Amino acid sequence: MNAANTSFMILSSILVLFMTPGLAFFYGGLVSKRNVVNTMLSVFIMTGVAIVLWIMIGYSLSFSGDIGGVIGTVKNFFMNGIDLTSLTATKIPTGIFSVFEMMFAIITPALFVGAVVGRIKFNFLLVFLILWSIIIYYPMVHLVWSPHGILYGLGVLDFAGGTVVHINAGVTAFVLSAFLGKRVKFGDIPHTHYNLPWVLLGATILWIGWYGFNAGSALGVNNIAAQATITTTMSTGTAMVTWMILDMIISGKPTLVGVCTGTLCGLVGITPACGFVTIAGSFWIGMVSTFASYFFVNYLKDRIGVDDALDAFGCHGVSGIVGSIATGLFATKSVNPIVAHNGAFYGGSWHQITVQIIATLATIIFVAIAASVIIKLLSLVMPMRVDRKEEKLGLDKGEHGEEVDYTVDMSDNLDAYRSDLNLYSKEFRGQLGGLDPNKDPHLH
Repeated sequence: MNAANTSFMILSSILVLFMTPGLAFFYGGLVSKRNVVNTMLSVFIMTGVAIVLWIMIGYSLSFSGDIGGVIGTVKNFFMNGIDLTSLTATKIPTGIFSVFEMMFAIITPALFVGAVVGRIKFNFLLVFLILWSIIIYYPMVHLVWSPHGILYGLGVLDFAGGTVVHINAGVTAFVLSAFLGKRVKFGDIPHTHYNLPWVLLGATILWIGWYGFNAGSALGVNNIAAQATITTTMSTGTAMVTWMILDMIISGKPTLVGVCTGTLCGLVGITPACGFVTIAGSFWIGMVSTFASYFFVNYLKDRIGVDDALDAFGCHGVSGIVGSIATGLFATKSVNPIVAHNGAFYGGSWHQITVQIIATLATIIFVAIAASVIIKLLSLVMPMRVDRKEEKLGLDKGEHGEEVDYTVDMSDNLDAYRSDLNLYSKEFRGQLGGLDPNKDPHLH
């Protein structure tokens, strides 16, 4: 075992795990007060579900054996028969490699929860998450990251999950939104964000966790991990500023939600490219990803008419697609010797960008079809959407019987809670001794 690499991978795994509660705060801050608990629970529950699934069959289907270059086998059920102490190429134990990959299986489905908040039944979402992991996510991991995978063999460059994570989650978000239909109160979200400080907190936690996501994908302490750290930082900073400038030019005001959204787009865009491109490359990827996502969210989304509540497709799908294709333009052997064909901007032919486009399109088509089939079949046995009454009430009360604010809402029962004087009359008795309204006509 290489102690430095193994320590780094344990830390990276913890950082990626940290992203999921960060995402819960990010999404929870963006939704209306009626759906905060439901949104945060829907994101966070994936932590437990994905851990159990990954140990049972996920690792085996992703990395053990091979069926047609598409998926592995179930021969290592519950990790049985896998030597957890055997070392990988970077001298880390297989057990730690498995834990690192498990964290990706947690965060990826949590991403598309943002598209369907406020209108999907929790039970439906839970079963969908399980089927989606088995039918879509594990095959995507095998296709792109297993040496036996078809797209791996094609030579696709996806350092930390452009296709496997972001395009996958983004397209799933789009398909789910399309099947669900628009919210009853469609259009009220921009004015009813529950908690903007949570949005900033969530975006910050995601950014911090993303270093585990991107640098950790080097699977060791090396120059590639260092490069991924630098390019991730540059792309994200560029994207953050780009979205703010676009807001200032187009709407006249910079917004906190906009800056946090731009930050996310920069992180997404650089993910497939971070271990293959220069700092200059990461600057352009961050900028172009944000341009694409900004114009999709603000102009194309309404014309398409699919109600993706928190722009899971607009951020993860669009920026992921741009980043995946841009990798074919900016990848260079000078950064990473594993790059067989330099990107088009680095003296290479159009070979790599062609491969990137094929892999990107293959991901979009496979995920769209498979997600549609899962939704159609699942809809036959259980309802997908809550009824109008529950949607207006809010899923916090309707699905969970909980409220995000635990303080007493005075407005619900004005007679009982006319004022603090009624509530805390004993405490006020001393100060108000001479102010008895029955004795002083001026106080009536």
